[in-house]
Parts: sequence; structure tokens; C-alpha cells
Amino acid sequence: MTVAVVSAIEPKLFQTEIAMAMRRRPENLTAYDLFLRAMPQFYLTTREAMAEAIRLAHRALELDPRFGFVAALAGRCHMHNVLSGYAIDPQFDRKEAIRLFRLALSLDDGDPETLAAAAITSAFIIGDSEGEIEMADRAVALNPNSFNAWHARGWVYRIAGLPEEAVQSFERAVRMSPVDPRLHLTFLGMASAHIELRRFDEAIVAGKKALRQNSSYTPIYRVLASAFAHLGRDAEAREAAARLLELDPAYTISTWIARGAQSNSKLYIEGLRKAGLPE
Repeated sequence: MTVAVVSAIEPKLFQTEIAMAMRRRPENLTAYDLFLRAMPQFYLTTREAMAEAIRLAHRALELDPRFGFVAALAGRCHMHNVLSGYAIDPQFDRKEAIRLFRLALSLDDGDPETLAAAAITSAFIIGDSEGEIEMADRAVALNPNSFNAWHARGWVYRIAGLPEEAVQSFERAVRMSPVDPRLHLTFLGMASAHIELRRFDEAIVAGKKALRQNSSYTPIYRVLASAFAHLGRDAEAREAAARLLELDPAYTISTWIARGAQSNSKLYIEGLRKAGLPE
């Protein structure tokens, strides 16, 4: 009962705080207000929104250089720039992601939200599975009711090549915050983990849930293309692949792999090739 109550109340309180910050006049903003304004930009996951989230997060850090979680947020934004192909200079964004998540940990390595953000950033950018699993496990131990912690743990375990544990973490994240604005990312991770477990039907179910949350997020079409192709549903695989290329005309499998964290995505990548996506 306690978990259910906390899971219902915490996201609502946070969204209310964001709405209040958005109504404040710019000259009256504090570091926390800037952080709250950065969060909905981060949720959007577009190129322009990531740039704005980074700008707001850095302004918050200027006002409060000891604000660990906002440093972690900025690191995640730089990470998304690399993974999504938004980065003009990928090496710069990689270095900034690493610098900022390490800064966040040096400021507050006992905060579960900071640990979660650092763990997922490190998993995509560095790939030290042992260290990242330790951080993710510590985050959920410190706050078992945190969507962020369970979501991050799912991605960390998925990238580490432990898809069963990843699925369980993603499912727990959904229970913690069933209306969270980042659920498309959770369902995306769940779908990719199901592919590696050869549960292609379940991957499609998760992928379609992600699509209902955010129909313009290109990686969702990628995971659906792979799952459909593995099941021999070629027309649907081609349709998903075509939609992916419509949204991201420059997409190639090799470029995506080069962005990182795909060493344990063998079946996922095999499905992309079956779907006819360009090498």
C-alpha cells in the first residue's frame, strides 16, 4: 500500500513543481527552478530540446555549483546527443557526459537519483558493467520507489547483457510511475531486452506501448523493425524501417553501432539487417 501511495503521489508533485517553475518570471529563477525547466525539455528527446535542457542545466550549475543531480542531468543530455546523432562534435559530448556524471558523483554519491543518472550515462558512454551495476543497485536500494532508479537499472542490465534482469527492472519502473513522461524510453528498453531473449511478440507489445507514448521517437521504429523481421512479418518490418528512415534519412546500422553500447545487441542488430535497413 505504501509503495502504491508513493508511486502515485511523487510524480504528481514533481509535475506540479515543474508547472510552477514554468510560470515564474525569468529574473526570479533559482538553480532549482532552472532544473525544473530543464526536465520537460529532457523528456522531449528532440535535438532542440536537448540543447535547451543543457543550457538550463549549465545555468543552474553556475548558480549552484554543488547541485549534483543537475550535473547528472546535463551529463545525460550530452549522452543523448551522442546516441541520437545530434552531436556536432561527438567526442566533445562524450567527454562532457563523462565529466558531468563524475562531477555529480563527487558532489553527492549518496543520492539515488544522481546515482541512477550516473549509472545509465556511464553504461552508454563507458561500459564498465561492474561499476554501473553497483551504482544502479545502490540507487534502487536507497529508494525502492524511484522510477528513475528502476529505469536506469533496466538500461544498465540491458547493456551489460543481462536482459532478463533488465525486463524485471523496466516492469518495476512502470509500476512506480505508470504515467511518467519517459515511459517511451522504458518500453523501448523493455522491447530491446525481449528481443535478446527471443521474445519477439513481447518486444512488439512493448514497442507499440512506446509508440503510443511518443510516435516521433525514431528508436521505437528501429526496435519494431527488428522484432517484426525476426517473426517473418516482413511487410510490417519494412513499414517500421521506412518510418525510421523517413524520420532519420541518414540512419545506418553501422553508424548506430558506432555510437556505442551495442555489444550485447546481437539479435537486435540481426533483426535490423533482416528488415532491410542500410548497413
